[in-house]
Amino acid sequence: MSTTTIDAIQQTDRPQYVRLTIVAVITLGLLYAAFQLYMIAQPVFGALLLALAVGFGIVFGSNRLYNSRFIFPGVATVMLFVAFPVIYTIYLGFTNYSSFNLLTYERSVEILTSRGTVDASTEQPFAVSPDGDGYRIWLPQSGLLSDTVYLTEDLEEATLSPANAPDVLLEARDAIKLRAGLQTLTLTTPDGVAIQNSGLRTFASLTPDYLRLDDDTLERTADGARLVADHSTGFFMTEAGEQVPPGWRVNIGWQNFERVFTSKGIRGPMVEIFVWTVVFAGLSVVFTFAVGLLLAVILQWPHLRFKPLYRILLILPYAVPSFISILVFRGLFNQNFGEINLILEALFGIRPEWFTNGNLARTMILIVNTWLGYPYMMLLAMGFLQAVPEDHKRAAALEGASAARVFFRITLPQILPPFLPLLIASFAFNFNNMVLVLLLTRGLPDITGTVLPAGQTDILASFTYRIAFGFSSSEFGLAGAITLLIFLVVAAISYANFVAMRKGAERRAAK
Repeated sequence: MSTTTIDAIQQTDRPQYVRLTIVAVITLGLLYAAFQLYMIAQPVFGALLLALAVGFGIVFGSNRLYNSRFIFPGVATVMLFVAFPVIYTIYLGFTNYSSFNLLTYERSVEILTSRGTVDASTEQPFAVSPDGDGYRIWLPQSGLLSDTVYLTEDLEEATLSPANAPDVLLEARDAIKLRAGLQTLTLTTPDGVAIQNSGLRTFASLTPDYLRLDDDTLERTADGARLVADHSTGFFMTEAGEQVPPGWRVNIGWQNFERVFTSKGIRGPMVEIFVWTVVFAGLSVVFTFAVGLLLAVILQWPHLRFKPLYRILLILPYAVPSFISILVFRGLFNQNFGEINLILEALFGIRPEWFTNGNLARTMILIVNTWLGYPYMMLLAMGFLQAVPEDHKRAAALEGASAARVFFRITLPQILPPFLPLLIASFAFNFNNMVLVLLLTRGLPDITGTVLPAGQTDILASFTYRIAFGFSSSEFGLAGAITLLIFLVVAAISYANFVAMRKGAERRAAK
């Protein structure tokens, strides 16, 4: 083989080595990150990152999967940021995850057994003196100095002995920086009393509130009551049935779904909210479509002057960020100082209670949502109207058809089929449009007689959000169960709409 051929092969292989080196470095970095996530008790996220690292290494390291390199980033993004959150949220619906059940079992035990009652008679200030690589604890009130300790996060014990005050003492702010190590330190006085760090500036004798007797049993020192771990509810229980927080997360099967369907305090408002959600989404689509189409037809009138100016003005609501428009409308509809009520009072002598009357609050939401949504429909309609053949309209006009008849018999049937998928998408969007509800009314006014926060203007998405994040006891598991139900309902409605649209297209084709 000639020297020229060998050089050509080496030049061809060189980029291959560079690519494999880069892939190996990135893969090792992802694997290290996955290991770190596992070490800090985040196994789920560690497993996700591990899968990403393995997939990245295989796809970009193999020449046979060259075509897959172009779709791998998109697939990985969808799996990490779409599929995983949905699956994880649904999984939470089968757990008791809440503000009282956030921790693991071992962490709950650790918190309970670390609680203690301070004996005020033994409490005294302390100071920290540096001693080589370690430190010594000085108790000025009793004149005691500890052995050398190192104040790591490992448990340490030291003996106190009478001594003179050390020459060098750390400033209080420097001693506070050692708090993590101080909290693991136990000092024994010459009288045999064990004292521990009881605050930023004091040591004292601590009596533990709970003692661990075995893996699943604790004893409460105040009254001697025994607490047994109930892994079906995720709480320690006394013999009297008292639940002792904090609890831990456990799988509870279908209990959250049973609560939704059997508890009147949940089922009643949820049915009302579901009906309003469907009505809100449906009316929002109808109103935005009607207003947008009407304005588009007006702007198509050939004799209308200043059409470019009107287009700009009518598109402005679409150009302004929605949250700004919503907050502006919240001020306009203010019952006491809003411009809308001031105008209505001046003209008709009425001041509607937009935020305290349920029907008026729902009407207000529909008005605001129509304002926010009509520009999108108007822009689409302006484009679709351009595609309607003018010959059809002229022929109908020559036969004596009125303008309204031409629109409903010729124009609307031709622009409705391309509009249908967009109307379905608009319905799905408004079905979960909780930003509007939370910013405008926060779901108020409340529905009476409920066990969970539920408002007359809440839709299912905002209702779920308030359960998960807006209540004194956040019910993440229950919110996950309701999220699954919402997902199934939206999927069923969307599927029914697609089936209806397909059958309509088939009927039109048959004609």
